[in-house]
Amino acid sequence: MFYASCKKRAVEQPDWAEEPRHKALLAEGSSPHNNLEHARKNRAQLTSGNEPSKRLQSLKCRFHPANPSFACQALLTRRVAYNFLAWLRFWKMLKGRGATSYCQELNAMVYNELRKDYLLNRWVVIATERSRRPTDFAKQKAEQAQNGVCPLCVGNEHITPPAVMLYLKQNEEIKKDRDHEGKRPKNWLIRVIPNLYPAFSPYKHTAYREEIVKSEDFGYAIGHHEVLVESPNHNENPADAELPQLTLLVDAYIDRLRDLSAKPYVQYVSIFRNYGREAGASLSHAHSQLIATPTVPRIPAEEMTASKKLYDQHQKCVFCDVIEKETKGPRLVLDNPHFVVFTPYASVHPLEFWVLPKKHAANMLELSKAEIAAFAGTLKASLKALKDLVNDPPYNYGFHLSINREAMDYYHWHLEVYPRLSIWAGFEKNTGMYINTVKPETSAAELRKIIQA
Repeated sequence: MFYASCKKRAVEQPDWAEEPRHKALLAEGSSPHNNLEHARKNRAQLTSGNEPSKRLQSLKCRFHPANPSFACQALLTRRVAYNFLAWLRFWKMLKGRGATSYCQELNAMVYNELRKDYLLNRWVVIATERSRRPTDFAKQKAEQAQNGVCPLCVGNEHITPPAVMLYLKQNEEIKKDRDHEGKRPKNWLIRVIPNLYPAFSPYKHTAYREEIVKSEDFGYAIGHHEVLVESPNHNENPADAELPQLTLLVDAYIDRLRDLSAKPYVQYVSIFRNYGREAGASLSHAHSQLIATPTVPRIPAEEMTASKKLYDQHQKCVFCDVIEKETKGPRLVLDNPHFVVFTPYASVHPLEFWVLPKKHAANMLELSKAEIAAFAGTLKASLKALKDLVNDPPYNYGFHLSINREAMDYYHWHLEVYPRLSIWAGFEKNTGMYINTVKPETSAAELRKIIQA
C-alpha cells in the first residue's frame, strides 16, 4: 500500500522533469518511477539475503539530495529494513554521506534575515526572498490640487493665529520677532504659529509636572503644538530649497527648541515633518511641526535608557560607536566633516536613512554656524537623492534628542527619515515586528549613486 501510493505520487508529478538540475538524471534514464522500481528490487534482496550491509551499500548512489525521490526511498527502505543491524549500518552510511550533503543543501538555501535595532528591542525582517529594487517604488506623482486659499501663504496671515516667532527680512538682515497687537507682517522668511487644532495645549498659568501628570496612568495633555512655516514660497521643500533658506529653517528649529525646553512642565520637544498626503500632511505648503510634551515619549525614552545602560558598561556613547562602524561599512550614504548619513542596519522602512552629527551632543542647541550650514546642506543632499531616486515620495522625518541635562554624556541627537513606500498591515501592527522588502545595503548604494552623480 505504501509503495503503491509513493509510486502513484511520483508518477503523477511531471514537474520534476522540468527542473534544470534534474535534466541530467532524466537524460540518463533515471526517473522517480525507475528509482522506486530499483528500491522495490532492493527490498526483495533485503528480505531474503543474509548480507544486508552489502546490499545497503549498493543503495548509496540512490540516497542523494539531488535525487527527487530521496525522501520517499528513505522512508520505503526504513519500512522494509526490519533487521536492526542492517538498519543501524544503513543509518550510519546515510548520516555520514547522504544526510550530511542534504543538510549542506539546506544550509545553502536563501532565508530572510532577522535584524535587531541598535538600541531598541525591535526586530525587522529583511525580506531577501521578495526583495525589491528601490526604483520599484517610483510612482507617477499625482498633482495635488489646492482647494481654496492656502492659509500659510504670504497675504493670508490673518487666517492663522498670531505668530509666536518670525524671521523678518529688513535691510538685507534677518530680524527675529513675533506678531504684535493684531499686526501681521508680510516680509517674513520663517513663521511659527500655534496649531489651530493642537494635540497639546499651553497651560493658562504657571504649571509644573506634578499638576499635569496626576498618576502613573492619567494626566493632561499640557504642552505646545506649533506649525513652522518653512518659507514664503509654497513649494520650497527641503529637497529643493535654497541653502540660505534651509539654514534659516534649522535656526528656527533650534530657537523653538530652546524656548520650549525652558518651560518647567516640558520634558520633551518633538520636531518633525510630514511631506505628502500619504505621510499625514493636511497642507501642501512647506511646513514642519513642533510638539512639546510633559512626559518623554516611549521611543526616545527607550533609546535613552538603552544608551545609558551601554554607557555605564563601556563608558562610551553607543551612537558614536555606530558612527565609527557605519562610516566604514556598506550602508554609508554621505560623509562630510560634520555629519554622516547611513541606512540603519535594521531599517524599518525601505530607503530609511539617518543623519548623525560626528560631534557628540544630546541636542542641537550648541551647534555652531558652520555646523548649522553643514546640516542644512546634508539634509538637502539626502532628501534630493530620495526625491530623484523614487520620484518625490511622501516621507516623515523626526529629530531624536534629549533636553535632560543628565543625558548629555550618553545620548546622541540625530534625524531619522522614513519614506512612506510600504503599508504596515496586520502582522506589523499585531506584533511590533516589521517587514522591509529593500535591504539597507541596497538602499544605501542607490542613494549614494544619486548623490555622487
